[in-house]
Amino acid sequence: MSQERHLEALTHPIFKTLSKCADALDCEAYVIGGFVRDYLLNRGTPKDIDVVVLGSGIALAEKLSEALANQPEVTVFKNYGTAMIKYQDLVLEFVGARKESYTRDSRNPVVENGSLEDDQNRRDFTINALALGLNKENFGILVDPFEGVKALEEKRIITPLSPGVTFSDDPLRMLRAIRFASQLNFIIAPEALEAITAHKDRISIISNERIVDEINKMMASDTPTLGFELMHKTGLLPLILPELTALQGIEEIEGQKHKDNFWHTLEVVDNISKNTENIWLRWAALLHDIGKAPTKRFDKKVGWTFHGHEFVGSKMVYKLFKRLHMPLNEKMKYVQKLVLMSSRPIVLAEDYVTDAAVRRLVFDAGEHVEDLMTLCEADITTKNPYKKKKYKNNFKIVRQKIEEVEARDHVRNFQPPVSGEEIMNTFGLKPSKEIGMIKEAIKEAILEGDIPNDYQAAYTFMLAKGKSLGLTKTA
Repeated sequence: MSQERHLEALTHPIFKTLSKCADALDCEAYVIGGFVRDYLLNRGTPKDIDVVVLGSGIALAEKLSEALANQPEVTVFKNYGTAMIKYQDLVLEFVGARKESYTRDSRNPVVENGSLEDDQNRRDFTINALALGLNKENFGILVDPFEGVKALEEKRIITPLSPGVTFSDDPLRMLRAIRFASQLNFIIAPEALEAITAHKDRISIISNERIVDEINKMMASDTPTLGFELMHKTGLLPLILPELTALQGIEEIEGQKHKDNFWHTLEVVDNISKNTENIWLRWAALLHDIGKAPTKRFDKKVGWTFHGHEFVGSKMVYKLFKRLHMPLNEKMKYVQKLVLMSSRPIVLAEDYVTDAAVRRLVFDAGEHVEDLMTLCEADITTKNPYKKKKYKNNFKIVRQKIEEVEARDHVRNFQPPVSGEEIMNTFGLKPSKEIGMIKEAIKEAILEGDIPNDYQAAYTFMLAKGKSLGLTKTA
């Protein structure tokens, strides 16, 4: 146990108030977990503060609320014996020190009151079992029974108790270990890594929502594939994202091979993570090739093909999101759209770029055209310096064309210059298929560059198109 005093961590005035409240209630209180870990790692000042109390956490929360200005509301979770206070930009959670025991089929423990040592024993990792005293006599003193500071210095993820017990009791901790390794660029201790592999099937008792929450945190890290590689190594990945691991492997027929699309995908995710913090764009990178496994074919004339993999992949995105209980809203549609269009700019970059092709790309991608280009540029994983330079230069040309076409033709988030109502009034029509035909013809004429994207040109074209359909101007 370290007796070093870390007063710098507790400079916020709320800690002095907490100290007085704990002493007034004659109970021991400690800041524990992520706040202490991140302070020691110099990861900024954490806003989430976990307080463990030898006694009633709820009572200390209520006492603190009374002592603070405006007496912030105390949210009590009676089933768990915990309480929460939101004060200024801080979120404080209070819990009584406890010890836990688990049954085989649940990650919800049987809880009993316990000592600080019991509470630190139940923590997932030694780096999360660090505690700072809050009472007057031990204010700022670090309590480190499992050498958590040493683990921080060595950049290692270690469990306080036997890793087999830790992960079997609460299998979510397997993903948390991998997530912390990914976020902090730490190494999981070999015995812990072996225990994850041995208990991987226990992940089945964890809700998909909790699993996705951990994966999203991995996805938000600087190098997301550290987490995905560890999930792959331990056998967790095929249990969670079988669509991804189905891409692994290189098949050879008649001397012709295809690349390993699994490892290619991970490289694309890391590439895109250097250029965006948009987690859903990172998801699009992760899933952009999932349609290649079910569409893989060998043709003697052309070799390996993956025809239609973008369309198939976009359909798989919906099924994957639904299975994992991810949001089936605009975020899912965004990922679907990018997967569906993921090859479009690549085709443009390889061929002569016509204005019409660029207009269609911008029209179809709409507000997401920059994200689509970012995805396609991240998709360049060739190790051939000449090819890499060529592809990047080609994409620069496409980007330049997009800017020129958009400045001139304004087809992003396209709105027809002539409305359906005006077409009806002009020709004296009621709702009919002719209105749709004229609107579609105007749109196609603009995208093909036959007419500019302005009202007068579109109106003149409308009259001509109406005449060809046998319509007469009445207004």
